[in-house]
Amino acid sequence: MCDSDEDDSETERLRDQRIADYYMSVKQKKALPAEKSIVVLEVKPWDSDTDLDAMEAMIRGIEMDGLVWSKVAKRIPLGYGIERLDIYAVVENDKVSVEELVETIEGFEDYVQSVDKGAFVKL
Repeated sequence: MCDSDEDDSETERLRDQRIADYYMSVKQKKALPAEKSIVVLEVKPWDSDTDLDAMEAMIRGIEMDGLVWSKVAKRIPLGYGIERLDIYAVVENDKVSVEELVETIEGFEDYVQSVDKGAFVKL
């Protein structure tokens, strides 16, 4: 009778170990979703004569892995006929450096005077 109790406890221990191993393997297979953020970039042109449509097209032409441009862009009046362009994007935090994105946009020197981060919201 003693052998039967030992066999039952050993069987139960093996069963518990297999269940624990299964749950650990399932947890490892599930990839965590990528951390994303919404970024609002405030792009200021040089003057009121700057073509904001062309500037927006150039900015939207920037492609990076993990960068998705929103269809939303707003023109905010600053004064003296000058408007800034607020453009929205969703970025994967591990893939896209917002600082690098800002530097890329500031590289359009004929159109862009400066770029500020208006908002940065983690999802």
